[in-house]
Amino acid sequence: MRAHLGSWLVALAICSTACGSAPAERAYALQGQVLAIADDRQQATIKHEEIKGLMAGMTMTFKARDAQLLSGIKPGDLINATLVVDENSASITALKKVGEAPLEAVPAPTASSGFELLKPGEPLPETRFVDQDGKPRAFSDFRGSPVAITFIYTSCPIPDFCPRMDSHFASIQRTMATDPGLRGAHLVSISIDPVTDTPPVLKGHADRLMADPSRWSFLTGDRDDIDQFAARFGLSISRSPTNALDITHNLRTVIADSKGNLFKVHIGNQWTPDQVVADLKAAP
Repeated sequence: MRAHLGSWLVALAICSTACGSAPAERAYALQGQVLAIADDRQQATIKHEEIKGLMAGMTMTFKARDAQLLSGIKPGDLINATLVVDENSASITALKKVGEAPLEAVPAPTASSGFELLKPGEPLPETRFVDQDGKPRAFSDFRGSPVAITFIYTSCPIPDFCPRMDSHFASIQRTMATDPGLRGAHLVSISIDPVTDTPPVLKGHADRLMADPSRWSFLTGDRDDIDQFAARFGLSISRSPTNALDITHNLRTVIADSKGNLFKVHIGNQWTPDQVVADLKAAP
């Protein structure tokens, strides 16, 4: 799960748009162990082996196209499945139990416990970062205008996780360029993989997204500082102690007002660019 996969996904999106054709689906064989099943049986967290042609072995949460696929499946089951990926999403379309095994102890998330969630109106932590140009940035640098913040890493291979956050922010940036009501608003993408996402890597990622640095900043920094900052919004990050490629995380997108106080938090990936545009306009 390294940066070339993120580049490949961006290139695929550009090609699909330029050609004006519907994005082609790609199917991959997936093998692994089920660690958890969502209550609605729409998602399964799977510790999987290398998915050849897509990503290294790691732990990820995958959507099931049909809830019936997970009927009778439980944590500990060993499975073979088909993962279908297009420009916008990834989902399991076939799944078969082939065995079961005891579950290994799961490392505790590095950014979840010990930090109270921020409430609306409370100030964002004054964490120090480094931007895509290598310039030190304190979060107070963004005060004076409303800010939308999301958390990504450049080599994330699943289209409806980090790449969707990138795509949504790119859409918001286009609106910002023409909407007087968003004058001064700013976008911030914070990497949760600072080991890989150095300033030059983030700079290249920003260039591929055609990010305007006057409107959209990409930040990295000390891993513990990032984890503690992200935890205040409910972002949970778990990293394998034996595989640096294995990063499991949820999604949070944050709106801060012009005074640097929390205005709103969007959970997951179901929010739309229009919703965040409206939030930026409504934030005092």
